[in-house]
Amino acid sequence: MKAELDMTQQFDVSVVICTYNRCKLLPAALESVLDQQADSLSYEVVVVDNNSRDETRQVIESFIARGHNNLHYVFEGKQGLSHARNAGIANSRAPIVAFTDDDVRVERNWVATNKRALDEHPEVDFVGGKTLPRWEKEPPAWLTQRHWSPLALVDYGDQPFYADTENPVCLIGASLCVRRHVFNKVGLFSPEFQHFKGSVCGTEDHEFLTRIWDAGGKGLYLPDLFIIADVQAERVTKAYHRKWHWGHGYLLAKMRLAEIERSGSGRLFDVPAHLYRQAAVDALGWLKHALGGDAERAFAHETELRFFAGYFRKRREDFAATKERGTLGEIGAFVRSFASAKKQS
Repeated sequence: MKAELDMTQQFDVSVVICTYNRCKLLPAALESVLDQQADSLSYEVVVVDNNSRDETRQVIESFIARGHNNLHYVFEGKQGLSHARNAGIANSRAPIVAFTDDDVRVERNWVATNKRALDEHPEVDFVGGKTLPRWEKEPPAWLTQRHWSPLALVDYGDQPFYADTENPVCLIGASLCVRRHVFNKVGLFSPEFQHFKGSVCGTEDHEFLTRIWDAGGKGLYLPDLFIIADVQAERVTKAYHRKWHWGHGYLLAKMRLAEIERSGSGRLFDVPAHLYRQAAVDALGWLKHALGGDAERAFAHETELRFFAGYFRKRREDFAATKERGTLGEIGAFVRSFASAKKQS
């Protein structure tokens, strides 16, 4: 179900916002994206209600009733961010599609800056920038910028750079602007990498960008393109971060990224040997900094161990499903390959 659209109307940019049960946060996001200094640009805002049970639809329709004729409501019953984004793409009309979130306030020149960046850089397929925090409560001392990834916060510094196979930096979907033809080339967002099993992590952004890079495309990070994101109190707890890193490891095990899959000395349960070595380093680092009273660095090592646990869990599940050989046989094969690599070195 969606509002009737005038498909003959042309826009320069389509802004897609996906939302789920956040009717109290949504108005601020809508106000920021509808109050743009867009100059002569024509842009639409497509809000995808991903099966909300609150007053999300009424909030959107109240904005439309105020005269925001470029605002459209779309309902998507399949749960998950990838399903919602794909519905937004299908119901948008511009050659450029910009994504943001329902708990975000974009700068007043955000639409114009995205459009100008793609006009000035025809060599890139997408652009992204900084996502800076608006804290609901004061963050704890351990939550330094090192721990921003689970909060979908991004600050890669004040110099622009390309994001490509040589520099595979993920520019997150809270502020991601993509040329429409890219979806025809590499496909849409994959539901396979959404949140799962109670996890608070999804890697659909990363997986989508990886497909662009694998197809020879690239993006551009612009430090002067930034948004402000609300950080809810429940997301600044260690419990939330532990769940995120476990889910991140599990999903990246599914993605099979080339930079992780490299292995010079064998694999155990299809996990590259270098990940076991890194886990050992992180275990020792956690113990050292925990005993030394450095909570921030100790927790950084702990989250890396949580990542490894999720990664190992997924690969162990897949290995068990193949029934290629038993646990003892796999360990024996690993030891033999490790010994052989040692002799050759």
